[in-house]
Amino acid sequence: MLLEGAKPRLIDEWQLAPSLWNHVRHAVDDMGSPGQFILTGSSVPADDETRHAGAGRFMRLRMRPMSLHEAGFSSGVVSLSALLSDGFEASGAGALSIAELIDRTVIGGWPALQQLDPEAAQDQLISYLDDVSRVDLARLDGSPRRDPARIRRLFRALGRSIATEASHATIAADLSDSGDTVRGDQVSGYLRELERVFVAEPQPSWSAHLRSRDTVRKAAKRHFVDPSLAAAALGAGAKRLIGDLEYFGQLFESLVVRDLRVYSSALRGSVSHYRDSAGTEVDAIVELYDGAWAAFEVKLADSKAEEAAEALLRFRAKLDPKKTVPPAALVVITAGQYAYTLPNGVHVVPLSALAP
Repeated sequence: MLLEGAKPRLIDEWQLAPSLWNHVRHAVDDMGSPGQFILTGSSVPADDETRHAGAGRFMRLRMRPMSLHEAGFSSGVVSLSALLSDGFEASGAGALSIAELIDRTVIGGWPALQQLDPEAAQDQLISYLDDVSRVDLARLDGSPRRDPARIRRLFRALGRSIATEASHATIAADLSDSGDTVRGDQVSGYLRELERVFVAEPQPSWSAHLRSRDTVRKAAKRHFVDPSLAAAALGAGAKRLIGDLEYFGQLFESLVVRDLRVYSSALRGSVSHYRDSAGTEVDAIVELYDGAWAAFEVKLADSKAEEAAEALLRFRAKLDPKKTVPPAALVVITAGQYAYTLPNGVHVVPLSALAP
């Protein structure tokens, strides 16, 4: 009966009744036409040998919080697809000041919170994280019961480690207290579960063929799906962040990664990062399905743009042109006001000017 009625038919939180998957598969076979059902869920169910893989019948799409452009807070004068094209020259202005960017970071990309002030939005997000620690993780199939208090400490540890390559051992030491020692392998399990409920989304390492002998680091960067969750976990409201721009710099990098993930997904792309043993690093690598890619450095202050541009040029010089396609663009993302292209060809783009 759930499958009967007008199409397309949306079934939310289908993972609470996983048998629906096979029923939908049979209905798709019987109907013989695409786009009949949309199954949405806030967690990934455990693998089930009785559930068909769905090959040829299901297409998976990852939904994320809204980007600044989707929420109406980016001028959109610089598109990611244009950045990756030949002969592009950046120009135009962004839409937000630093104070406004802080507000949007605290509120996040959640549709229902867009009209709230930062303090009210953060109250909602703190409540959401509490629900995750008490309810959502307990619903996961195949996972042991978790101590909500420990999970809340994990949220705070992740918040402090946002946009860094903090190891499992480092996070374990951070969330351990005098009466509760946590091991690195336990942290690994917690993080996998947070990925399954779409709360955490690590940024993997990118590898390239290099001329140098420097070893490429493989550690992922730590991110929530939206930096507003990191701010909520630490109780870092807009007033606190305006007085702690060093920490806001970490949140800003995570905000950039969130938006790049949204924009690149529309181009069938992915977002990773790069770091090697010599200390060369790139905050974000956007790689498209066809192999085209671009390197991004993130700087809160526009005054740091030229320094970041030089770092990108040094990174490009390390690439082996015989084995690696050269980057389509080198880009510095800032919290500044204006987009422009430096004489060396590196583009400087405010995040609040970016669009798909």
